[in-house]
Amino acid sequence: MNESVLFVTDFNEKIPGTLQAIDSQYFDIRKLFQDIVENGINSAFLLRVKHPEACFKQIKASVKVIGAAGGLVKNANAEYLFIERLGKWDLPKGKVEPDEKMAETAVREVEEECGVTVDKLGEKIRSTYHVYILRGDFIIKKTNWYHMSVAGVPDLIPQKEEDIQQALWVKPEDFASLLSNTYPLIKEMVLDLFPHVTLTDQ
Repeated sequence: MNESVLFVTDFNEKIPGTLQAIDSQYFDIRKLFQDIVENGINSAFLLRVKHPEACFKQIKASVKVIGAAGGLVKNANAEYLFIERLGKWDLPKGKVEPDEKMAETAVREVEEECGVTVDKLGEKIRSTYHVYILRGDFIIKKTNWYHMSVAGVPDLIPQKEEDIQQALWVKPEDFASLLSNTYPLIKEMVLDLFPHVTLTDQ
């Protein structure tokens, strides 16, 4: 949610000081998002419930959910594909087309956005969820991320019509500068996959 994160959990221990607890009795995801946007909040929130999965399903059932998919792409030199879109570093991804499987979307979007051919589609890394407002509708975007690889080290052609300013092959030891200007969900996922990466602001 913008630069903020919501954790839905049955965690019963003492709440860490970095998390703001939310009273489940009065929880409203639309109101929380509105407060975050209007007040410029950049924080982590904790919603403690007895049944987290059921609660999250209920949240998704109450709003519009859009599917998307993308990938973390590796080349023959063990470099990884990043794109710069609207001033932020990101991984290639896009919305699911009608009758399209998530994995198919991931491959198509990588190929369209960066002008490469995916040689191998690997396992799903995880799903992430992002909240935003589009033409007055409150939306949760679910994105499935996959491991991918390409043959050799192909040239990259950023898709300008999708506001992609540049596409780069980046070695893990050079991730830090990009992760200092990316989205929280991307940063968390990449750092989980590459725990040896040290951010410059830490």
